[in-house]
Amino acid sequence: MASGVAAVVVAGGRGLRAGGDVPKQYRQISGGPVIRPSLAAFASHAGVSLVQPVIHADDAALFRAASAGISVLPPVRGGATRQASVRAGLEALQPHGPQLVLVHDAARPFASQALIARAIAAGRASGAAVPVIGVADTVKTIDAAGCVTGTIDRTQLRMVQTPQAFGFTALLDAHRRAKAAGRDDFTDDAALAEWAGLKVTTFEGEAENVKLTTDGDFARAEAAKVAALSDVRTGFGFDVHSFDAGDHVMLGGVRISHPRGLSGHSDADVVLHALVDAILGALADGDIGVHFPPSDPQWRGASSDRFLAFAVERVRARGGRIAHLDVTVVCEAPRIGPHRDAMRARIAEIAGVPIERVAVKATTSEKMGFTGRGEGMAAFANATVRLPWREPL
Repeated sequence: MASGVAAVVVAGGRGLRAGGDVPKQYRQISGGPVIRPSLAAFASHAGVSLVQPVIHADDAALFRAASAGISVLPPVRGGATRQASVRAGLEALQPHGPQLVLVHDAARPFASQALIARAIAAGRASGAAVPVIGVADTVKTIDAAGCVTGTIDRTQLRMVQTPQAFGFTALLDAHRRAKAAGRDDFTDDAALAEWAGLKVTTFEGEAENVKLTTDGDFARAEAAKVAALSDVRTGFGFDVHSFDAGDHVMLGGVRISHPRGLSGHSDADVVLHALVDAILGALADGDIGVHFPPSDPQWRGASSDRFLAFAVERVRARGGRIAHLDVTVVCEAPRIGPHRDAMRARIAEIAGVPIERVAVKATTSEKMGFTGRGEGMAAFANATVRLPWREPL
């Protein structure tokens, strides 16, 4: 292991207090399941070599969908308590021999790359370190009747977050000792480490690194996320392909029967190609030919949903989200109307957005030009993307 740093992402709980019909780690927020940003943050961090998810036995299908395309170890089954779930993750990592382990709650989807870097540095420096933030409100003690009995000095208080960083061997030993002693009631790994006699230090956490527990938490987090994405951009895309021999065309990821096919290096899906360029244009990140050059034989006959998924992931990697996709198809035939909603649904599925954020329209060119003569098809697309504002005003 190059860096000797592994991460355990704990997602074994039921978390139904947050509402909905699925555990909170799989509820949708910012266009994807809660667990996905946590997995992606650790998997993409240069200082982390392995990511070990811990999930509930009933959530295998949910996890596969949520983690698609992210490089993590196969998930292991969690236990009846958070402590048991962490222990399961540590035991699974033991054969890999990491030196340092970061333990993170999947229900904290907003941990930044900088926070992970601070966790690694603090863990290496002390062997046991947790992120904390100060308490802003005055804290009172009360009696059974609800009357105030005192005021606590908040300068001595801190709220603890994850990821928490520990020497791997020391934490695994502490978990095994706690299990042998019949202690399975620690609410975080810092408390268990303190019980085991480890000195736990602190480092700076982040106010944005909130834990989602209730339905109100989800609403506030979603509103804050949208407010933070103040860099609104619009990209434009265009694509054209000529007709050739064939018995169908691919449009918007949907196979449509037609007496002729479209000629192209990939599957010649003018709709998806135009959308890819629109998204890349909004990011100022080249065009489809830059990332998938037609001279590369690996893209011959490739399904264009791969190209759109790539462009969407580029948005997510920059902390952004797709707000709207709008495409217009120009052709004399085939008729687009009967397939419009199927195309919208497929585009929405690939892009990970609700179908109401995808528009598909069609027109002819009134028998004029190459499309009017039935020589080919064209598509125009716009993509609206929201990104975090990074440049100074």
